[in-house]
Formats: sequence, C-alpha cells, structure tokens
Amino acid sequence: MAYFNLSFLALLLLLLPLALLLILYLIVRPRPVKIPIKSRHVFITGGSSGIGLALAHQAASEGARVSILARSMDKLEEAKNYIQLSTGIDVSIFSADVRDYDAVSKAVEEAGPIDVLIVNQGVFVPEELEKQGLDEVKFMVDVNLIGSFNMIKAALPKMKKGEDSMPRSIALMSSQAGQVGIYGYTAYSASKFGLRGLAEALQQEVISHDIHVSLIFPPDTDTPGLTEETKKRPQLTSIIIESSGVMKAEEVAKKAFEGIKSAAFIVPCNLEGVLLSIATAGMSPQRSFVMAFVEVVAAGLVRLVALFFQWNWYNGIHTWHAQNKRA
Repeated sequence: MAYFNLSFLALLLLLLPLALLLILYLIVRPRPVKIPIKSRHVFITGGSSGIGLALAHQAASEGARVSILARSMDKLEEAKNYIQLSTGIDVSIFSADVRDYDAVSKAVEEAGPIDVLIVNQGVFVPEELEKQGLDEVKFMVDVNLIGSFNMIKAALPKMKKGEDSMPRSIALMSSQAGQVGIYGYTAYSASKFGLRGLAEALQQEVISHDIHVSLIFPPDTDTPGLTEETKKRPQLTSIIIESSGVMKAEEVAKKAFEGIKSAAFIVPCNLEGVLLSIATAGMSPQRSFVMAFVEVVAAGLVRLVALFFQWNWYNGIHTWHAQNKRA
C-alpha cells in the first residue's frame, strides 16, 4: 500500500506540471510569430549614439534598410559614416526632435513605410524630486514618454497598411528603472513606467494588423549618456545600484533584436532583467508557454527575493540618513 501511495504521488507530481504546460500552451496570447529583419525598413529614434547607434549597426549588419532619427545633424552624419564604413550599408538620417509631432511626421513621411520601429530616444537627469526642477521633470516625460507617443502615432497609419504580408514590429526602449523605482530616479522611472502601459494597450490595438509590440528593459549601459548621468547621481542612488552590472551597447542591441525577431513582449537583457521580468509580469502578454510556466511556478520565490532586495535597499537608506544626520 505504501509503495502504491508513493507511486501515485510521483505520478501526480509528474502530471501536474505537464497539465499546467498544456493549459499554458493553449491559452498564451498573442501566439508566437517571427519578425524578419533582412531587407526590411528598420527606423530607429535616438539612433546617432549609444544603444541607438548599436541597434542601427546591428540592423545594417543583418541586411536591413536602416533609418535613424536624432536631433543633432552632426552626430547623425558621424553615425551614418561609421555604419557605412563598418558594414558597407548606407543609412538614411533624419534630424528632428521627438517632442515635435509635425517634425517627426515629416521625417516618417520622407522615410517611407516602416516595418520595424524602434522607439529608443531617452534622456535622464537623476535627482531627488524635492530638489529637481519641474522643467527637468517635464523634459524627461516629454522626450521619453510623449516623444514615444508622437513617433508611434506618426508611423502607425502606414505600418497598418504594410507593403507586404509579413508581420511588423514596434519596440520601445524602457529601462530596468521602468520595472522598479529607485531613489533619485523619480521622474525618470515615471517616464519609463509609462511606456509599459502604452505598450500593453497598444498591443491590443494593433494585433489585428499583425503588428507586434516589444518592451526592452536594459540595465545601465556603457554609453556617453551613462558617463554624464553617473557624475550627477545622488550618492545614495549610487550606493543602492552599485551591485548592478553595466552592459555594453552592442550587447543590449543584440538582446533587443533577439526579442524583436521573436516578437517577445518583455525583452530582458541580463539575468537580473529576467528576474525583474518574472517579478513584474502581472497582466503583460506572454507568447512563450515555457516562459509563462516559469513565471507561474517561480512567482512566489522571485517575490521573496524581491522583498530581500527591498529590505536591503531600505536598510541602506535609513543607515545613510542616520549617518548624515550625525555628521
């Protein structure tokens, strides 16, 4: 009898995960799809430097027709020459401020129908909200969030029509600070968290047109922008995030295109990002039934790990303030 009970328990333990996998296979939405890159038009905002330049280089290397948009024509010319010399591909460049809808619309019209839109522009000024001027808050929200609305709204009509029957993509470059709020990132995190709501609702609006939305969450990335931002960070911010790793822009670009080509909604760029994605999965779409299984099974454990991180951060905050009061 004992042997029978053990055998039944072992069978049950085997069947339950298989049953869960089967259920998830049947219900995950949207369904898996592949987004071709070669010979297609990839349009990248913020494409003159940093992650945007790495994305443009990666797209050109994969045989795409590439357009990049940024504010500085000088930087755009430098980026164009760099990509042409390193890949042999000539890219189109457009100078416009994403805060200006009319300028963005004009650039999109000149560029022609877009197959893969990567909304990559971003600005960041780290500071505690009490000390930060509202002009800087507005600047970040306008560029990071409103600029994304402007770019997508300008490109969407022709993306919906499409020149071929192949699926198309809209990718938004968020940040791990768009998954978890960090001291000193109040305005920046708000602008990046907003992209998630935009992406989740937009995916429902465009799925019937075979357009697939991806939301990319890079960590700190070795770019000119990070160098400047690090100089301005509050001391406590640096203490909290000191354990986080820094990725190279080329590594982020590679991970981003892997996610875009598989039409993944959430695209993490490192192990920490995977854990954050599981911890914050919520109501986000999930195409992979295997990843959905991991999210369901690991949710409790990852939540426990997240609580330990919060415990560590808040202890650090209290300790830092206590030391500064005594000083």
